[in-house]
Amino acid sequence: MQSVHKTRRGGQGGFSILEMMFATLILLVGLVAVAQLVPASILLNNRNRTDTSSLVFAQRELDQMLVQSINVPFFTDYENNLVYLGNPAQPNQVVGAPVVTLGNLALIDFTASPVSNYSFTYQDPNDPGGTQYDVRWAVITSVNNSGAITSKRIILGVRQQGGNGYYQPVTLDTMTER
Repeated sequence: MQSVHKTRRGGQGGFSILEMMFATLILLVGLVAVAQLVPASILLNNRNRTDTSSLVFAQRELDQMLVQSINVPFFTDYENNLVYLGNPAQPNQVVGAPVVTLGNLALIDFTASPVSNYSFTYQDPNDPGGTQYDVRWAVITSVNNSGAITSKRIILGVRQQGGNGYYQPVTLDTMTER
């Protein structure tokens, strides 16, 4: 029997230092790219959380407004804020926070100063960051020929205050009828 032995030739024994350096460089580029995604995802997660908090609070506040009788001029909400619900002496006029229209959408104008009795600042007691929200609303009251209120359109906007960057306000627009 004859045994077969393979012999190594010089230069075919493994990776060279140059190949290892290229592989390491490619790995480092990939790790740096992934590492840059982490802060961006944390920032987006924080913004989504505040947007969701704004929406939840806006919906909760609007629900409190809608359960009131259509003739109630004001009430005190769960956070002890005095909330005015329009003025029947000014039918078909926007009463409260200034409103701007963008296409067919009515939006609260947060560039204008807050209107007394139609705005307040809310801070979520469960938010560890102490985020504050600017809450504003406008009411358009419709009356019939005898002066009785027939419907109210409520436009409510909530926007985060402070922080880094610009935060889009949340706007809810609804109508309640008798």
